Amino acid sequence: MTEVSARAMSAEEFDRWQDELAAGYAQEHVAAGNWTPEEALDRARQESAAFLPEGMATPGMLFLLGVLADGSPVGRLWIGLTHPRGLAGCAFLYDIEVAAGHRGRGLGRALLAAGERAAREHGAQALELNVFGANETARKLYETSGYRVVTQQMRKDLS
Repeated sequence: MTEVSARAMSAEEFDRWQDELAAGYAQEHVAAGNWTPEEALDRARQESAAFLPEGMATPGMLFLLGVLADGSPVGRLWIGLTHPRGLAGCAFLYDIEVAAGHRGRGLGRALLAAGERAAREHGAQALELNVFGANETARKLYETSGYRVVTQQMRKDLS
């Protein structure tokens, strides 16, 4: 497996990531049937602003860029050191994304491992995440990386 390390994002990298994160998150919610396409981008931006009231300076958040040994960026991670439901010792992975040009080469697993190391270095004893049910690639990555289902939401359309 290719080694990926993680470093803090710069302010410019953070701003660019916020725009891309909102667009991707909006798209996932539309695909899941949670939001309409018309409202999705605004809702995604509102949710992000609620989680990050101080932007990049929001306490307890890690905004990391995954890099190869030569310094080439390959992806991004957003980890909250305080779990949203208050689980002691458990950090939360809000976002992980391998850059489009680097996908399909096993770097997702290496990026995830770099995020796990960063969380551990900040005192976390566990790392939890959510994954959309339709994202089979991500679900397989997490399962084969040792993650297990601890809660699950299910839906049936009644139309």
